[in-house]
Amino acid sequence: MAASFRPDIQGLRALAVGGVVAYHFGLTALPGGFAGVDIFFVISGWLITTHLMREITETGGLDLWRFYARRARRLLPAALFVILATLCTGYFILAPQEQALYSRGAMYASAYAINLWLLRWSFDYFASDALSNPFIHFWSLSVEEQFYLVWPTLLVFAAWLHPGRRMAMVVIGVAGLASFAACLWLTSLSPAWAFYFSPLRAWEFAAGGLATLAPAALLRHRPWLGAAQGWLGLALIAIAYLCLSEDLPFPGWYAALPVAGTVLVLLAGTGDDNVAAGPTGWQALVPASVLSLPPLQWVGALSYSLYLWHWPVIVYAGMLASDLTILQRLFCGALALLLAFLTYHLIENPGRRFGWLTAGKWALAPAVALTGLGVAVAYANAHLATRNIDPAQRGIEQAAEQPSIARALDKNCLLDFHTVTPKPCTFGPNDAAHTIVLFGDSHADHWSTPLIEAASRNHTKVVTYLKSSCRASRLSTFNTVLKRDYTECDAWREQAIAEIIRRKPRLVVISEFSIGNLTRDMPAAGRKQETARWQAGLRSTLQAFSQAGVETAVIRDTPIGDSFADSCVARALWWREAPSRCDTPRAQAANDRAAAQERAVVKSVPDTLYVDLTDRFCGPTQCHVFIGGKLAFRDRHHLATGFAETLEGPLEKALF
Repeated sequence: MAASFRPDIQGLRALAVGGVVAYHFGLTALPGGFAGVDIFFVISGWLITTHLMREITETGGLDLWRFYARRARRLLPAALFVILATLCTGYFILAPQEQALYSRGAMYASAYAINLWLLRWSFDYFASDALSNPFIHFWSLSVEEQFYLVWPTLLVFAAWLHPGRRMAMVVIGVAGLASFAACLWLTSLSPAWAFYFSPLRAWEFAAGGLATLAPAALLRHRPWLGAAQGWLGLALIAIAYLCLSEDLPFPGWYAALPVAGTVLVLLAGTGDDNVAAGPTGWQALVPASVLSLPPLQWVGALSYSLYLWHWPVIVYAGMLASDLTILQRLFCGALALLLAFLTYHLIENPGRRFGWLTAGKWALAPAVALTGLGVAVAYANAHLATRNIDPAQRGIEQAAEQPSIARALDKNCLLDFHTVTPKPCTFGPNDAAHTIVLFGDSHADHWSTPLIEAASRNHTKVVTYLKSSCRASRLSTFNTVLKRDYTECDAWREQAIAEIIRRKPRLVVISEFSIGNLTRDMPAAGRKQETARWQAGLRSTLQAFSQAGVETAVIRDTPIGDSFADSCVARALWWREAPSRCDTPRAQAANDRAAAQERAVVKSVPDTLYVDLTDRFCGPTQCHVFIGGKLAFRDRHHLATGFAETLEGPLEKALF
């Protein structure tokens, strides 16, 4: 095995884990660092195919027991140790309901199936709530292990059809193309499946496998070609790290950048076996000479343990201090490196030589036992955590889960992303003297609870026109879930405006996720441009109603907090601290300047009222998440229904 060691591959591992860690630690200069996982996939495809094809060629078959035993020795001990350590640490940091949820994630991580669990619960890898899941990064290890289950059989099948590299290339190529086509199709249709489902990532492993079967003699006799190819590969990886972002549809076509780059670098190194010993001539110009540098070799050796540790370190640090400084992030990086170093030398490396994980008929028995231990401990921890949920904790959980009055009647009153045809929902008697229309996105929906109650006291019915993430303002937006322009919103909005005008209601109440909240973290130049676009869009919508003789009321948007209120308050109660630790400074959360711009637009349109209830959430300096013994928000910016009920009186006074 030592003779086949390639230092350039070790250096590639360092680049891969470096990109992932940089992305997760918030290094904005590398917004595409998450593509480091794709580099790992290609490397795995290359190495596993190389080893398996060599064994098939030399022996005519495969010793699967021996193969899986090697995988178990390589991966299981360190992974199980990190899972158990993360669970133990989580007892002191996570609220009991979080411990119960993520212990189930740990069960699936121990069995290398957490990608399927994430699909089941629709966890978005790029969503902000993923920051609280300390096991989400195990998805890539699950995909890799599932690949290991299938790939040997595929290569044996190719050898059965016809021994030799050519048939193996055909079989791998067909499997890879089918996977890539399905991945492209589902990246836009169902991004979570394209991201997490192992058959849809198989093309990345297949790319590495195909590269091993390519003839290397061409590059050995033309070192200049290998140098050019290698640097092109590194350039593609750099472009992926610098230009990709979580707003792009991924994996899809964009994943081809790091995959192609990795394949080119791997191929370029096929003729550079002596680089580590001292590059000369053209060898000094190939990427292998750079990838063989000692710092990259050191990080590459630690890459597996570093990948395991970096995510729980930054997740737990973010819970203890919601807004980590650069110095704190550097400390977290150093801590992750230290843990990786210790794990590598004390667990990962010795684990490869454990006598009880050697090849043989019973080689997998210890691996099954280790996996079972991880599952059992996680299962027990989930039950223990459930018993630790006291009435106060349970109350927070129930408050966050309670739907608004509109969604309690019919969850489709708040339309999904894809539906274009408006679905009005009516509350109150059909023969009511007056009609009020509630129009907007989920931020209009959370006002349905006090509005419907207030309307019933005034013999008025309420008709809702609501669509998820779709503002009432005539403003075309980018949908971060669909990873594209939200054209369905534009079509729905125009139909809804036309229908509302035909109804001739006494009043249209508008609420939406405001541009002030959306642009809070934008650079000044971009914020100014987006604010101008939003002002024009809001004015256009209000004028459409005003010109039709319909009065309009705009409710100022709710503040946006730094943390998810439900989980933050639950943690505070678990830590025996006051919920006020979850509050956010008013200057940051309420964005009074943006509200003043909104008020000016409303004031410029006849028959339009501005309703501002911000003082119900915020004092002079802080915006609160726990008010009058109630959870005020169910996440960062949506009202909890129980607290929304308390706003019936102020809203009735403002509108009636």
